[in-house]
Amino acid sequence: MERKVELSIVIPVYNTSVILKRLTNDIINVLRTNNISYEILLVDDYSPNQDTWTSVQDVTNTFQHVKGIRLTRNFGQQPATLCGLSLSKGDYIITMDDDYQHAPADIMRLWEKREYDIVIGHLTKKTHGFSRRMASKLKGYFDHIILGKPKGIQLSAFRLFNRSVVDGMLQIKTPTPFIPALMFYVSKNVTSVKIPHHERMEGTSGYTLGKMLKLFSFLLINNSSLLLQIIGNIGLLIAGGSLVFIFIAVLQYFVLGTSVTGWTSTIVALVFFGGLQLFTLGIIGEYLIRIIRSVEEKPAFVVKTIVTKDNELESANKHQTVTTR
Repeated sequence: MERKVELSIVIPVYNTSVILKRLTNDIINVLRTNNISYEILLVDDYSPNQDTWTSVQDVTNTFQHVKGIRLTRNFGQQPATLCGLSLSKGDYIITMDDDYQHAPADIMRLWEKREYDIVIGHLTKKTHGFSRRMASKLKGYFDHIILGKPKGIQLSAFRLFNRSVVDGMLQIKTPTPFIPALMFYVSKNVTSVKIPHHERMEGTSGYTLGKMLKLFSFLLINNSSLLLQIIGNIGLLIAGGSLVFIFIAVLQYFVLGTSVTGWTSTIVALVFFGGLQLFTLGIIGEYLIRIIRSVEEKPAFVVKTIVTKDNELESANKHQTVTTR
């Protein structure tokens, strides 16, 4: 019989090594103290730091009920998190970072609110830089508009799901998963808990400006038709303005006996409308590319290796087709 697991802890790991054993030990102490049956899943998103996978293996050899998963390449934090969710067995699942910015002791703050489908850690006094905080605020605004995120809820990677929400998220088919979009589609029964945001104890943030823009594009294009709606509205405004301009030109020609002439105005109009058309085609093309990717049914992630304390080595082929469905 499979061991009953009340709580699964899913931790995407990227370039972290030194603190992994301490982090895992602290999590285990918290859960044992509160008599919660558990499993911990460390998902190495193919870190360039070779010591990361070595540390993950060391942790799995040291502790019971810890599983190390390594992906075949760097898929990103969102797919790596989804991988952990897909392999979890707990009645409840908590996701958290690997750098101690989410403290193990705060797990119980989320656990105490588990009557909700989703519990999100509202990180107070964030230690991110100014530009990162501003980008997060802008993204939060679009999260509300596009995803229907309830007002007063601040997103973070420190969150608790019940099993029904995770199972629902895994049924959604997408090669570019965005966890907030998946969870808010499944349930709006959500609350938040204020939790301190601690200093990073190892490494630096993997979210460069390019990656943040890419993540924002997933939100804007993969999970909404907002850009198409904006372009449509701009097109209507320009069409209306063009009709007014044509009416004035015809009126001047037939009534006043004058006509609108001018090489500059003609060139400006051509450049403006030509640029708008190219921009529109680019947006539509981006939508088409992502539609094609979805039709191809490429997996969001591919597992290379899974290890546990008993040196259990599961075949990677068993997980080749793991994707959101």
